[in-house]
Amino acid sequence: MHHDQKLGRIRFTFLRTPRPNYNEGWGRNPALRYLLLSDIHSNLEALEVCLKLAQGKYEQVLCLGDLVGYGPDPNAVIEKIRPLASIIIRGNHDKACTGHPVAAEFNPLARLATEWTRNELTPEHFGFLQSLPAGPVRLEGFQIVHGSPLDEDDYILGPGQAFPLLRSPGTQIVCFGHTHHQGGFMLSPQARFQSIRLPLRKDGLILAFPLEDQGRYLLNPGSIGQPRDGDRRAAFAIFDSGQHVIEYFRTSYDLPKTQEKMRKAGLPPLLIQRLEHGR
Repeated sequence: MHHDQKLGRIRFTFLRTPRPNYNEGWGRNPALRYLLLSDIHSNLEALEVCLKLAQGKYEQVLCLGDLVGYGPDPNAVIEKIRPLASIIIRGNHDKACTGHPVAAEFNPLARLATEWTRNELTPEHFGFLQSLPAGPVRLEGFQIVHGSPLDEDDYILGPGQAFPLLRSPGTQIVCFGHTHHQGGFMLSPQARFQSIRLPLRKDGLILAFPLEDQGRYLLNPGSIGQPRDGDRRAAFAIFDSGQHVIEYFRTSYDLPKTQEKMRKAGLPPLLIQRLEHGR
């Protein structure tokens, strides 16, 4: 194996080895357009605007976890998502808000929001969150996870985490959340590593990214209710398994309304303010 890494612009090259023909798996079932939602975090206003923008553009909804936590509307978000999504996997905040010990790893502000959410949840919604499955869940030609295929609570933040996953055997395409950063990572058919970076454009479709048959991909739709990539607008994506394209969307929402709800609920001021900055 040969590695070539340059500072500033990251590039990995290595001697090619035989690969499975992933394209065989894409043709067995009818192609679908999947709406990918992740990290909603009890933000009803952001969710409703995203669903309105996505209307008519998809056939199935997949939710990559963290329905609740941080925001002011946990019950309303669950009521909205539950009948829409064909698959919902759990996130770390979904677990924490039902008493899972993962909450001990949260920072103090996140723990305060977790305690508030736990007290706010109806018994039915509490039980629903408890019943959510862990990822990964495998679909036709791809899989969905919250954090990582290896550990649902791991973060895929950069080359250090992404590159080994892209080299490992398994599904060609992994859709993940958890980082609240829209975009992802890939290995090209020529085995070159690169980040998928998104242009700053007006609301709507900001990038349609083609997926090559022999490439490998880690795809993050971004966060609906808690973006942390420097863009405060709500984020989602649509994966077209027929055209082999991931479409990334951003949209503004009534952020002051969400913030006012958070103030009335007594949620920490720093959590209210950070929504303005997308950090």
